[in-house]
Amino acid sequence: MPFLVPTLVLALVLGTLLLFFPKGDLHLLLCQPHTPFLDTIVPIFSDLVDWLPYLIVFLLLFYRAGWATFLASNLLLSTLIVQPIKHLINAPRPLTWFAENMPDVALPLVDGVKMNLWLSFPSGHTTTFFVLFFSISIILCTENCKGKYILSFLCFLLATFGAYTRIYLSQHFALDVLAGILIASFTTILLYYFLVQKTKNTRFWEWNLQKLRK
Repeated sequence: MPFLVPTLVLALVLGTLLLFFPKGDLHLLLCQPHTPFLDTIVPIFSDLVDWLPYLIVFLLLFYRAGWATFLASNLLLSTLIVQPIKHLINAPRPLTWFAENMPDVALPLVDGVKMNLWLSFPSGHTTTFFVLFFSISIILCTENCKGKYILSFLCFLLATFGAYTRIYLSQHFALDVLAGILIASFTTILLYYFLVQKTKNTRFWEWNLQKLRK
């Protein structure tokens, strides 16, 4: 899968950085430098996962119910994994962690962004970004869309930028992001093989909302 290979490389790079850099130092390295341009677009892009995945599910219902079910199931399953872990661990967010462990460090924050203090691990936004764009990549490749490999790599870049926004905004650490990437990859591959492959030849798979008009 053209999306999966660079995702594994990204996970390997993040894992390596986590081994060689202390938690606080790595965060400061990754969240800087801030620029007025990024301070404007990063919060907007980061908030896309609050509504975009559900819009895509709705639009897919006009194409194939199977793909809409695949993405919706992926969003649900990943949430059912992420949220219990978040509340069980209740890890401090960067703002809380730095206040307790490196109080002399002032994090570069973006005006107007509400800062969360707890439930840091894993990153739910990162999970959703990778669930969304990995699923779209699978749809593009399975449907043999023109330029599918380029579009799949573009999906990877968008997912990666979405994950990075969480570090840039100091809402998450690199470890939180890595966990989100791994969870999203796991649920997407699992549902592709046990949902898509098992049901794609059924009548339900081809159904769409446009057929209601007929």
